[in-house]
Amino acid sequence: MSRIFMFIGLCATLFFASCSSKHEEKEEEYKFLVTSPLKRDTLVTRSYVCQIRAIQHIELRALERGYLQNIYVDEGKFVRKGQIMFQIMPMMYKAELQRAEAEAKFAEIEYLNTKQLADNNVVSPNELALAKAKFDKANAEVSVAAVHLSFTEIRAPFDGIMDRFQVRLGSLVDEGDLLSTLSDNSEMWVYFNVPEAEYLNYRATQKKDSLLKVKLLMANNEMFDYAGIVQTIEADFNNETGNIAFRATFPNKKGLLRHGETGNVIATAPLRNALIIPQKATFEVLEKKYVFVIDKDNIIRQREISIRAELPDLYVIASGLTENDKIMLEGIRKVRDEEKIGEYKFEDMKSVLPRLKVYVE
Repeated sequence: MSRIFMFIGLCATLFFASCSSKHEEKEEEYKFLVTSPLKRDTLVTRSYVCQIRAIQHIELRALERGYLQNIYVDEGKFVRKGQIMFQIMPMMYKAELQRAEAEAKFAEIEYLNTKQLADNNVVSPNELALAKAKFDKANAEVSVAAVHLSFTEIRAPFDGIMDRFQVRLGSLVDEGDLLSTLSDNSEMWVYFNVPEAEYLNYRATQKKDSLLKVKLLMANNEMFDYAGIVQTIEADFNNETGNIAFRATFPNKKGLLRHGETGNVIATAPLRNALIIPQKATFEVLEKKYVFVIDKDNIIRQREISIRAELPDLYVIASGLTENDKIMLEGIRKVRDEEKIGEYKFEDMKSVLPRLKVYVE
C-alpha cells in the first residue's frame, strides 16, 4: 500500500514540475519586448498658467466733491453705456450754473446795447469789441458751470458689469475718490508667459499672417467652450525669468469668465523630426530618466536621456538616443545593467503606438 502512495506522489510531483517548466518557458518566451525610437513630425501640447482680464476694466471715481445722493445700480449688475450709476448732490452746482446764466444774460444785453450805439457811431469800435469779449467770457462761464453740474452724474462709459461699491449712500466724497469699478467682459484678454526657447520655436514655425489658436482650461478643470487667438506678444523679455508675455483674446458670449480669474492656456505646436519613445520604456534614478539599450550582443546597458517634450504616454527625446537604438519596452524591472539576455521580441514603434491610445501626426 505504501508503495502505491509513493508512486502516486511521484507522478504528482512530475506532473507539477512539468507544468511549472512549461509555464516558465512560456514566461521566458514573452518576457522581453523591444522597440526602437520613432522619428516623425508631431504636435506637442503645452500648458501655461494664465491671468484672465476683462477687455476693458476701469475705475469709477468722483469728479466733484459732495455728498453721494443717489446710487442707481447694484453690485454685480449689467449696465448699459450712458446709464447713470451715481449722483453727487447737485444743488451747489445748479446754483453756480444759474448764476453764470444770469451773468451771461446781463453781458448779452450790454453787448446788444453797445452794438446799437456803435452802429450809430456813438461809441468807438473798441468799446464794442470789449462788450463782445465780456459776453463771450460769460458764455464760457456758463459752459464751465454746466460741465461741473454734469460731473455730479457718473454714467457708464461702456456696457459692463458693476463691481463692489467703495462708498455708500450719503457718503461725503472728494474729487478723485474711488466709487467702484466697471468691467466689459464681452471679450477677455488672457495673459501667459512663454519661455524664450518655446517663443523662438513658435516664431520659426509660424506661417505668415497666421495666428496661434489656444484653449483655456478653467480653474475647475473644465475646458472653456471657445478657442482664443494670440494677437499680441510683448516687446521685451523678462530678464529675471527669461519669459515673454503672450496675450490671447477669448470671446465670452455666455459671460462665464470674469476679470481676475486664473486658469491654464493649452497650446499645441508642431515638432519636426521628433524622436518619440513610450513613457513606459523609461525609469527614474535620482530624478534623472533612463532607458535600457540592447547592444548587438544582447547586453543591456543603462543610458541617461533628456526629455524635450511630454505627450500622453510618450516622451519626445532631446538627447541620449537615436532612431537606430533598440530599447527595452517591457520587462525593464526584471533586468539589470550590463546583464545579457536571451531571445527577445522586437516590435516596431508604429505597431506599439495604437496600443498606447495616443494620436500622433
